[in-house]
Amino acid sequence: MQLAKTYEYMRKTFRFYKTPENRWYIDLPDWQGDISALEMVLGAYTMLDKASEYTNECFLDLSDEPFEGSDSAKLIENLQQSIGGGNYLMETFKGATVNQEMWLCEVTEYVFAGLPEQIYISVVQRDN
Repeated sequence: MQLAKTYEYMRKTFRFYKTPENRWYIDLPDWQGDISALEMVLGAYTMLDKASEYTNECFLDLSDEPFEGSDSAKLIENLQQSIGGGNYLMETFKGATVNQEMWLCEVTEYVFAGLPEQIYISVVQRDN
């Protein structure tokens, strides 16, 4: 008898916002830790500027499985045993070469229930 696969793939829309001090954060209402852990640093803020078209907010679909229209960020260095999270490389964004490295902290592990080898990303267009 073969056991059914219990792992469910994650795909969810997340809000990111920039403060008046030009700091990017992921909006995780259920987060129990310090808000400083939610800050997007070391390259991630550069991608959020692009994704938001240089505004103060954007919504991204994130998944650990490919989906139509998504770009991907590949894990290039697992840092779970040192500072947490991992270094990722996003080679393209919306068809343009960006080769943007970014560190995604241990909050990534909270969001995905682990550290994915690839994170698939797409900007969600919102009507204002």
